[in-house]
Amino acid sequence: MNTKAAETMTRIALFGAAGRMGRTILELARDYPGVTISAAVVRAGHVPAEPTPGPAWSTDLKAALRASDVLLDFSSPAGTAAAADACVAAGKPLVTGVTGLDDAMRAKLAAASQRIAVLTAPNMSRAANLLLALTRAAAAALGEEYDLEITDIHHRAKRDAPSGTALALGEAAAAARHVRLEDHVTFMRHGASEPRRLGSIGMASVRAGDAAGEHRVLFGGPAESLELTHCATSRTAFARGALAAAKWIVGRPAGEYSMAAVLNLPVS
Repeated sequence: MNTKAAETMTRIALFGAAGRMGRTILELARDYPGVTISAAVVRAGHVPAEPTPGPAWSTDLKAALRASDVLLDFSSPAGTAAAADACVAAGKPLVTGVTGLDDAMRAKLAAASQRIAVLTAPNMSRAANLLLALTRAAAAALGEEYDLEITDIHHRAKRDAPSGTALALGEAAAAARHVRLEDHVTFMRHGASEPRRLGSIGMASVRAGDAAGEHRVLFGGPAESLELTHCATSRTAFARGALAAAKWIVGRPAGEYSMAAVLNLPVS
């Protein structure tokens, strides 16, 4: 007996279905309990030539939402803007894993959350979200006398740097220290001519090969150091979290949500 056919299915419209994450989600969803990909949405003019198992490629976001319970977005910052508008119009929840969002886009998502449930997460893996909690706890416990450096390593095609996860780690540490990240962050150190500032948060990015994603958080203190590392060996880790989030958010009231709630982790 097909167990998936025997249970109530969450119908997911997947936006950005032809990208790296989109294809991983399409593959994983075939056996993931309780969900079905009801629409594989891509941008107009970007329909792949090859067929895909499951739903046919679509460029009609509105039609996809009519046949779905939730929109899972792995498109682009511009695509996320369209996704937010479409979800508000359809009254459907939005889960987005798109990174590189600017302040205007974040404000747009916050406004959308007044009407629908919205979950924004730069990284949807369970262990990466636990890393956020550990970073926050370490930053609070160790204080600014421990120098903080964050490094992210991703595949050569990734467009934003630092990664969304690296920025989230920096924001978590800054919040634990009761400061704003933008007032304390130093990106790379090329050409630096002065000693490291007390309390600064360093960030560096590596783009090489096909690395799925690695993040290192280093606290360097007097006579000791602490390093926290998360390494994804496959995009499946992110895809599992994404499908869990899409399934979880259906039926939630309007508001802003995080992966912490989905994964039952002690972070905000």
